[in-house]
Order: sequence, then structure tokens, then C-alpha cells
Amino acid sequence: MEQLMAFCRPGFEADAGRELTDAAASVGAYGYFEPGSQPGLIKFSLPGPESMADLLGRLSLDDLVFSRDWFVVISEISLPKSDRVGAVIDALREVDADWPACSRVEIRLGETNEDHDLGNFARKWVSPLSKALRGAGILEADAKADAPARLELLLVSFEQVIAGFSLAANRARYPSGIVRLRLPAEAPSRSALKLEEAWKVFIPESRQLDYLGGGKQAVDLGAAPGGWTWQLVRQGMLVTAVDNGPMNAELMASGQVTHIKADGYQWLPKRGVDWMVCDIVDHPRRTTEMVIGWLTAKLCRYVVFNLKMPMKKRYDEWLICRDMLEEGLAKTEMSFRLKARHLYHDREEITCFIERLD
Repeated sequence: MEQLMAFCRPGFEADAGRELTDAAASVGAYGYFEPGSQPGLIKFSLPGPESMADLLGRLSLDDLVFSRDWFVVISEISLPKSDRVGAVIDALREVDADWPACSRVEIRLGETNEDHDLGNFARKWVSPLSKALRGAGILEADAKADAPARLELLLVSFEQVIAGFSLAANRARYPSGIVRLRLPAEAPSRSALKLEEAWKVFIPESRQLDYLGGGKQAVDLGAAPGGWTWQLVRQGMLVTAVDNGPMNAELMASGQVTHIKADGYQWLPKRGVDWMVCDIVDHPRRTTEMVIGWLTAKLCRYVVFNLKMPMKKRYDEWLICRDMLEEGLAKTEMSFRLKARHLYHDREEITCFIERLD
């Protein structure tokens, strides 16, 4: 029985599990999921004949919304207090399966872990463990070697670790899919972190300037008090902020923002802009219809928007909105790239990014 450990936001295990099960089935890998040992974890099992190598060769993590990251499980290891490093090495030597070469090890903790002692232990443990793994030939001798995989150790407790590997070509850019960001004191609201994380997740790191630089023009729908507008201004953009509510005074003093008091769903620009962003809390299907209208009318090239999911049937609602987007955009002669993810700084919403490719 081959298994995959997937990471999601705590409380969304059922949504992530259903999506992963459906996505795997769509590429011919039929398995089932169960909650992991901690909130925010799901374990996906493949009874066969398909292998995890088959699954990861056909399904990209980027195609999933609720799963932030994953790794293939190769061993569940008990850690005796007397020699935790030796226990890991012995267990990995006994793994009865081939797994790709690794040059680094990542020690992970559950998102809800509140045991500071365990966190301190993990930080101190990684150095002697890495050295011992290299000495045993389990890790490549050169830590900077371009290896196809990374050794993953999920530290469940002082007594247990789940070992596995993640493929360099099919894993999250950030371990566990968590983008750790700090909110600057001058930011008008914490929502600013959502847009910053979206850019880091959806835009290739090597092309940030192509997408964000060069004095672009942007529209922020539902802008007040200005968290997302502030991020756009930081990139040097000229921003039209649309909201009936008041904008942050310091942000307005930048000279880069024009505030229009209007309903974000009703207002349209006279000419196209580079970016449109929207964090309006409303029915997700209404937001979806509005975004389709902007893109098909060529009113923007890039869009980041949030879909507020209902407390129940979150995965089902996302499927409806996804189908609306794909069907609506398919009616045009233009081509688009659509990505969506339940980001670390999201709560009940899904963040979507669409790029017009024409």
C-alpha cells in the first residue's frame, strides 16, 4: 500500500481529501483518503496497481486547490530517546522500496503544533541528523547537489516521525506550502498579505518584474481601507481604488491612487488596465461572473480575486465556480492560464489568478 501525505489548512481535510481523490481518479489512479494524525494533514492511499510514481507523473500539485504541499511516505519511525538519529538511519536503510536521490532533509512540524520544545528540538536536530544521513550515504555528500528529490521528515512528536520524499519538480515552492510573511506597520490591513502571497505562489520567481514592474496600471475593486491597493502601490503601479468606503489617508497621500466611490461590481474602466484585483466578500458565483466579464472584454491582462466559500460544500462550490470560469472563458478566441489555491493567509476563501495569454 503506497501512501501520500498532503498538507492543507486545518479544518479543510475533507475538502482536500475529496479533491485529491477526484484528481487522482481523473488520471487513472484510484485511492482513498483519511485524516492524518494532526489537523491539516491527510493521508492518501493507493491500493494498486498504480504507484505513487505513476500518480506524481500524471498529476501536478499546481492542479490542486486545497492541498498546499505533499510528499510520498516511505516509513513511519519510532524515536527512542536514547538515539533518535540512529533510529532514523536504521529505519531508512530497511525501506523495501526504491526512492530517488536526495541532497537535503527538511524537518516539518504540523501547522497546529504549539509545543515550543518540539520546535526548538527540530531546529537543533536538523544539523546532526543531516551530517549523520550523509555519513550513512542516505543523503548526497554535497548538500548543494542538484538532486531530483528532498528527504522529508514530519516530526509528529518526540517519539514519532513520518519519513518520505518530495520531488523537486512536483512540490510546493515553500515547505508545507506555507509562505511566512510579516505585515509592515504601514500596511492598511492584514489583507495585504493575501495579495503578496498570491504573487509569490502564482508568479514564477524569475518573472516577478515582468508581471509587476514597469509602472503598470491597476484597478482594486472593493479596495477600502486599502490593503491590496497598498501592495500595488509598492510595486510602483498607478491604482484606481473602487469602493464606497474610506481609503487609508497615508496611502492616498502617495499620489499613486485615484479613489472612486462606486460599487465594485458595477464600475468599469474606460480603457483596459494591466491588473485587476478584487477581495470583495460576496457570493462567489457573482464574483466569478464579474471576472469573466472583465477578461472577455479585455479590460485587464492579469486578475487576482478571492472567492468566499460557504461553510458547507466548499469543494462543491469551487467546482461550480471553476466550471463557470472555464466555460465562460472558452467562449472567446483568447487563451488564458488559470490557477487557484487555498492560500496560507486565506480563511474561507480561495484565491484565483488568471492571465490572458493573447
